[in-house]
Amino acid sequence: MIDTRILPVRDIDRDFENIREAARILREGGLVAIPTETVYGLAADALNPESVKQIFVAKGRPQDNPLIVHISQVCELLPLVERVPEKAQLLMEHFWPGPLTMIFPKSGKVPLTTTGGLDTVAVRMPSHPVAQAIIREAGVPLAAPSANLSGSPSTTSAQHCIDDLTGRVDAIVASGDCEVGLESTVISMVCDPPRILRPGAVTKEQMEAVIGPVELDRAVTAQLEEGAVAASPGMKYKHYSPKAKVVIVEGEFEPFAQFLDSRTEEGVYGLVFQGEGEKLSKPCLEFGDSHDPAQQAHWLFAALRQMDELGARVVYVRCPSKAGVGLAVYNRLLRAAAFEVMKL
Repeated sequence: MIDTRILPVRDIDRDFENIREAARILREGGLVAIPTETVYGLAADALNPESVKQIFVAKGRPQDNPLIVHISQVCELLPLVERVPEKAQLLMEHFWPGPLTMIFPKSGKVPLTTTGGLDTVAVRMPSHPVAQAIIREAGVPLAAPSANLSGSPSTTSAQHCIDDLTGRVDAIVASGDCEVGLESTVISMVCDPPRILRPGAVTKEQMEAVIGPVELDRAVTAQLEEGAVAASPGMKYKHYSPKAKVVIVEGEFEPFAQFLDSRTEEGVYGLVFQGEGEKLSKPCLEFGDSHDPAQQAHWLFAALRQMDELGARVVYVRCPSKAGVGLAVYNRLLRAAAFEVMKL
């Protein structure tokens, strides 16, 4: 059992000693949960294989699941990759820093432990000022998957990290709630046209406006085929799931309400859109306006975690739109539900 330190950072200047301490722990090979604009990340020195191995141990994460490397400025990318295609340069100019991860051919500097054995590396530059300050102060790129136990909903608040990782990591940087609430978009730049492997807040439409055609990998909305290699985090395994069974329900509100009312299982809950809970007979949580996928993204993981606190056994979820950021919400729900979808 590790003695986990809580390092509050509400103001970078006032709390810089805690940033400095987090950076020291990382440089010396430790594990630190850090805030980003997407979700909290469990960080280690991406170039230190022994440190990276401890991420997998702390999370209970399969070691063939690749990690994303986080940097604080573009010049830190060049030593990590073999080349930067022109389209990647354009995407960086428009969306970095921000919730976009790009996959490149890796350089020999990046250990295979970090890439899940792949010859490619996923890199992003977070926009969260605390994350940027920690990376700069540490002086090393940080491998940082979501700071949760593997398979459970990602952490979007410091308290979520404390609940999951106390005793498993050296420190948790507590710095409020994450703005986006879902992991970054992941796009592979090793193929042409580039291919989205995981949707997020930076949408297909936004990227196509900058670089032209972008493909959507089949695994975004379907299970990865048996034996296939996961090129990105969040593709291969059941992810983002509470202890309760999750089922996505496609259809209009009235049929959903009738369906939910008819369920007789113990511990049935609904996960519905804003304003719908009061119209239902079963207990429900709401996760955003039906027409605001960014709001749904922000609240989704917190709502899934709250289902466990409430003792839910089965959660029937109103299906979001699959357009824009809604596709990212749907993608996370598919994996939380292990691809169980009902159509009414």
